[in-house]
Amino acid sequence: MRWLMVVFAVALSFSAWALDLQQAKQQGLVGEQLNGLVGVVQARNDVSAVANDINRKRLSSYQDIAKRTGTSLTVVQTRAGQYNIERTKAGHYIQLADGSWRKK
Repeated sequence: MRWLMVVFAVALSFSAWALDLQQAKQQGLVGEQLNGLVGVVQARNDVSAVANDINRKRLSSYQDIAKRTGTSLTVVQTRAGQYNIERTKAGHYIQLADGSWRKK
């Protein structure tokens, strides 16, 4: 019975352990890419899950914008990438044109 309470407590507190985008950026695990998506700087399972979730949501939004404005998805992603990189805080990673990562 005691182990069941421990498992239950761990399950309830799992969200407190979950990594979010801001935490991942602050820890240098992810960065902004030129294509408007988040890239993994340091591979970990939880980091990939965060990046994939964010990218799925961003891509859906970019597709909606492209459809609404009659613009290509590539153009929307490129503009979003520039905007996201401009807004990236100092000390967070951005991806350069050659694919390498640099702290802003």
